[in-house]
Amino acid sequence: MASEIQVLQGMDTLAYVRLLENEKTERGQLIPYQTSLSFEPQRDTDTTKTKSGTVSTTSALETDLEVEFVNNISKVSDDLYESLFKNKKIEVWVVYRKRKNSQGQYYAWYMRGIVSDDSNDNDPDDNSTRDVTFTIDGEPQKGWLTLPDEAEEELAYVFRGMGVVSDSDQTGQGVAWAAKDRGIGADATPTGKA
Repeated sequence: MASEIQVLQGMDTLAYVRLLENEKTERGQLIPYQTSLSFEPQRDTDTTKTKSGTVSTTSALETDLEVEFVNNISKVSDDLYESLFKNKKIEVWVVYRKRKNSQGQYYAWYMRGIVSDDSNDNDPDDNSTRDVTFTIDGEPQKGWLTLPDEAEEELAYVFRGMGVVSDSDQTGQGVAWAAKDRGIGADATPTGKA
């Protein structure tokens, strides 16, 4: 019996970026509040008809990468402007959060380039949005990467208890629900009391 083919959802495909000059001092950062990500590697082809049949030619690989997001005040959104205005190289990772290898690493594309266009829309009755286009150098590379622990927290907050949150206890004495918790628990009312 053939295994079931899994579908990848757009919601689980995310872009992370970092100015190349900061590779030794910071990790790649999630572009906050992404609404759309378009990753389009392409190669133009042409054919010439000859008396012996058609002969095809191909051009160099080009990669279109575009990310739309709700405009925000963050280091990442400022770094995107820095790449555009100062012509600074930027690293980009397109990460598929639902595709993992046996080591628990995520499937991803890695690219380098610059921000070549940053369109900002500011309608009076809506959130400010940005549409950023990257010009990618060479061929994108695919592989597997490890997301830092705080990556999940960037996407959705995690369960916390009501205790004090500190450097030594980030959960406030809470424990997140796990599948093994199904059917676990007891009536909180002590026996023999109403």
